[in-house]
Amino acid sequence: MTLLITPPRTPETATGPWPATMRFTAGGRAALGGVDLMEVVRRFGTPAYVMDEADVRLRCRAYRSALPRAEIAYAAKAFWCRAMAAWVRSEGLSLDVCSAGELAVARSAGFPADRIILHGNAKTPADLRAAVDERVGRVVIDDIAEINRLAALVPAGTRQKVLVRVIPDIEAGAHAAIRTGGEDHKFGLSIGGGAAGEAVSRILAQPRLELVGLHCHLGSQIADAAPYEEAARVLVEQLARIRDAHGVVLPQLDLGGGHAIAYTSGQTGLAPARLAAVAASVEERSAGIGLPVPRLTFEPGRAVSGPAGVTLYRVIAVKKGLRRTYVAVDGGMSDNPRPALYGAPHEVRMIGRASLAGEREYMVVGHHCESGDTLAEAVRLPADVRPGDVLGVAATGAYNHTMASTYNMTGRPPVVAVSRGAARLVVRREGVDDLLRRDVGL
Repeated sequence: MTLLITPPRTPETATGPWPATMRFTAGGRAALGGVDLMEVVRRFGTPAYVMDEADVRLRCRAYRSALPRAEIAYAAKAFWCRAMAAWVRSEGLSLDVCSAGELAVARSAGFPADRIILHGNAKTPADLRAAVDERVGRVVIDDIAEINRLAALVPAGTRQKVLVRVIPDIEAGAHAAIRTGGEDHKFGLSIGGGAAGEAVSRILAQPRLELVGLHCHLGSQIADAAPYEEAARVLVEQLARIRDAHGVVLPQLDLGGGHAIAYTSGQTGLAPARLAAVAASVEERSAGIGLPVPRLTFEPGRAVSGPAGVTLYRVIAVKKGLRRTYVAVDGGMSDNPRPALYGAPHEVRMIGRASLAGEREYMVVGHHCESGDTLAEAVRLPADVRPGDVLGVAATGAYNHTMASTYNMTGRPPVVAVSRGAARLVVRREGVDDLLRRDVGL
């Protein structure tokens, strides 16, 4: 196939929603990582998640280049499997996990425990036990009661490093459901209400815990660096108050993640280079109040994996309604719940054949028994789109695989990694036998 010639792209120049190695052809075909996507369809079927390994690695390197003195901890909740763990590990990133399950995947792939941070607003006893048993680098304290629970698990003669997650009371994020930095959310300990200060005091009194810093997370899909600068100012001031009250200088400051990406051609993300201003602000503010500059941690998840993913679907039906024409595919809200949850947009293209029929507007819907099972509204597709055609949906590398369900007893799609002209299965398709194996009712 003859590829359209396009200039090389980087995470800074690839501002659209498609992966850096995505190439479209004049004949209607598409290739990702040097692999014809119709070959992926032939080998692995649909629906299928396809992840561009090169795009993931480019984004890891962009963060490390833009923030050379900061720690970059990939947020596993965005997209996680052992292949992803290997990519992130080899690129020198740390890791943020939110459960014993995410931790188990990390450790099974050989991810170093000292580079792992455990989060969670309501960690279970199993989560805490796994963190201590695996000797993770840090545990983020999100509840005062968690302090004694964690300390009781730490072996005598050892200490577990911890961060305290505080509430900076900053509202940021593209949707109310993904804002986490304000006082009216379930995450963190209130500075104004005194809970954060109480947690600091209690941890400092625990011989089996070592307080090393503060943590916050503002939300998701934040496209501006300004909220992070404001949060950094709040947290640096808290470091100074802890120094003055307890005579302790904490060396770390974790500003979380939530960096926006483009889901359609009309959107732009938050480039890692723009976060350099946040690091500079921390240095300036720390010097102004006589503090050593803390080591910053950023936790990108979506911004690393999201643009690297494309989901492939087969068209099942084209149905003309009174006001809309629907294109129904063989997947939907079970493999991409974000449009139903957040009204999230996605860019969609037909791949696999050329069309000279012009374009018209469609609504792309799934095959589930829910009116809200919509993947994309007002999508421009060829006017002759028909059953059997293949659609590619951009920017599905984050919060699709990890949030997928078996609604209507639909098995979850496989994950196929592409790189340097080769495709390989990294997570297999979930079939009927898998679903029946869990059902022990007879």
